Amino acid sequence: MTLKLGLMVPANNTTMEPEMLAWMPGAVCTTLRIPRGPGLLGPEEIPAYVAQALELASSYDRANTDIVAYGCTAAGFIGGPAQDEDIQTELARITGKPVVTTASAMIEVLRHIGARRVAVVTPYLDLVNARLRAYLEQSGIVVAELASFNAATTDELAKITPAQIAALARETMTPDADAMFIACSQLPTKDIMDDLAHEFGKPVWSSIKATAWHAEQVLAGHDTVAA
Repeated sequence: MTLKLGLMVPANNTTMEPEMLAWMPGAVCTTLRIPRGPGLLGPEEIPAYVAQALELASSYDRANTDIVAYGCTAAGFIGGPAQDEDIQTELARITGKPVVTTASAMIEVLRHIGARRVAVVTPYLDLVNARLRAYLEQSGIVVAELASFNAATTDELAKITPAQIAALARETMTPDADAMFIACSQLPTKDIMDDLAHEFGKPVWSSIKATAWHAEQVLAGHDTVAA
């Protein structure tokens, strides 16, 4: 049976849908694009962004949706674990379907692989990186090292290439890290992760791969989320 994925992403995101489908062969995807401004999301923008996401979610066809993925990493972690859980619960109420968020998927997969110290690559500015550190630490995961592209706009974010991500990951990985996590569902990572994992001798995960993995876990009954 074909898996029918409902994906919610920021309006500028051109990466998540094709990479999710690559990680979930045979799935089909209905993508809803959440309006946003040209700057990267920060704490001040989150309430309006979340409100628009919740309004859009009501347009999903329940008969043609098996699971919904809220695919904005920053919009999940900026408010902390409790707010991310609230968003997940409300989206599940609106859609009538199980919901996974990219932020919680990050935690689920790092716990699954037993990673307690992680090296992290992001495109975010300092304020958002601080919120990511806090989100991970509230979930029992220490950031051993974090490096960022410090993209200030969606145009800058869109220009970041897989080769640049791989180079920054190599600079950031530390011997005491249990894994590498590449945060942000706009960053293209599908084609570099296996090589980096082989080179580091440690797991390498991204926002997109974690979301796909968590969605499959939920649908297989290995994990539970609000529905």
